[in-house]
Amino acid sequence: ISSTESNRSFYKGLYRLSTKRYSTNNEPKEPLVKTKSIPGPKSIELKKQLDSVQATGTIQFFADYNSSVGNYIYDVDGNILLDVYTQISSIPLGYNHPRLLNVFNNEQNLKTLINRPALGVFPGKEWPEKLHSVLMNIAPKGLDKITTMMCGSCSNENAYKSIFIWYQNKLRGNAPLTEKEKDSCMINIPPGAPNLSILSFKGAFHGRTLGALTTTHSKYIHKLDVPSFDWPIASFPLYKYPLGENIEYNKKEDEKCLSEVQDLIEQYAIKCPVAGIVVEPIQSEGGDNEASPEFFRSLQAICKNKGIALLIDEVQTGGGSTGKFWCHEHFNLDGPPDVVTFSKKLQLGGYFHNDDFIPNEPYRIFNTWMGDPGKVLLLEEVLKVIQEENLLANVNVAGKVLKEGLLGLEREFPHILNSTRGRGTFLAVNCTNTKVRDQIIGALKLHGVQTGGCGEISIRFRPALVFKEYHANIVLDRFRNVLKTI
Repeated sequence: ISSTESNRSFYKGLYRLSTKRYSTNNEPKEPLVKTKSIPGPKSIELKKQLDSVQATGTIQFFADYNSSVGNYIYDVDGNILLDVYTQISSIPLGYNHPRLLNVFNNEQNLKTLINRPALGVFPGKEWPEKLHSVLMNIAPKGLDKITTMMCGSCSNENAYKSIFIWYQNKLRGNAPLTEKEKDSCMINIPPGAPNLSILSFKGAFHGRTLGALTTTHSKYIHKLDVPSFDWPIASFPLYKYPLGENIEYNKKEDEKCLSEVQDLIEQYAIKCPVAGIVVEPIQSEGGDNEASPEFFRSLQAICKNKGIALLIDEVQTGGGSTGKFWCHEHFNLDGPPDVVTFSKKLQLGGYFHNDDFIPNEPYRIFNTWMGDPGKVLLLEEVLKVIQEENLLANVNVAGKVLKEGLLGLEREFPHILNSTRGRGTFLAVNCTNTKVRDQIIGALKLHGVQTGGCGEISIRFRPALVFKEYHANIVLDRFRNVLKTI
């Protein structure tokens, strides 16, 4: 079967709701908090031990992953939390899914795990088939090549390099590399090291490696003291809610930002031409800022008109939590983006593209691992479960309950909450200020709900794909109890 036919087969019936509950059968009935504070005493002791060898300033508590199950994460103090944050949106099927626990019971799969190859030079005999049957099975329509990586940052970093190489190949007409280019790149000057840029947006997060960090603008703590390239940064639309009551305002916001993109491309044309634009379908770390399908279609049109690449960063949005496997599917684009990066729920990293973004010479996009066949085996099973249990349909049903419930809480507590937004279960709501937001997140944890913040004032919801309607109701009930105490 061809990868295209297999792709159609995977998507067919994906959105029909299943009555199966295999993925949540062994869960507790509800959250349970045993300690007066989180972290509890055992987590605090473990933190002291870890602090002797590693920075611990970001640690919230220590988990008991042997006990965690489905949508529930257990900590070492016996607290059981309904997890709607899922390791920063990276757990597709919840904890200890029985199908995933069985993946490495197969001896061949176990050997794939322990004999990790340098994929760029010594791939295993199964690798071509796995790329076709697993990763190309979920490829965005119109993109027929893939470069595998390990994480979101390295996926974006290498995608940027692919874009720069593609752009320079166009300029030189695919002519052979010159000796001057070869020599000058070794001392970081043109023409071998050209002055090119990637345009990004205020509020964006694309990773923490040097190139990706240059395009990250969500929090100063990510960037402080680290040199960055002089690359253009455009404003991203900041909408007023409800969307239906602010159509004209939000349309003007789109127009303003798109005009700014075009102006920046012109301004940088002489000193540091824009080779590509990178954008998230929903700015996640930056505050769950969303833009309209019209905005993304216009952005794509600008890229096509200017001869630059459009990279859509689906590291956090990819994998089904917006109700479609790829969030950009909601936008009805005029053809595929040039590049789509992924990681998190897909277990490994990488980017989809077409032939144009494959360098003519070997070793230009390369590292030791170039992905991980063991993670592809896990992804293979994840995709089977998504299809068999029709989890994208489940996301839309559960997401509708959660979103309508958040809107109800917003109406009940308008002095605390506003601007509920998102797609599927990929949702967020704003609080009146940062202090209140952080207070609510802490209180929710003590009520048995693990969530997270984003931007300055937002609470984000990132449940697993197996999050059901009744889980949404538990979250909403406990959220309401917290709000009554604020």
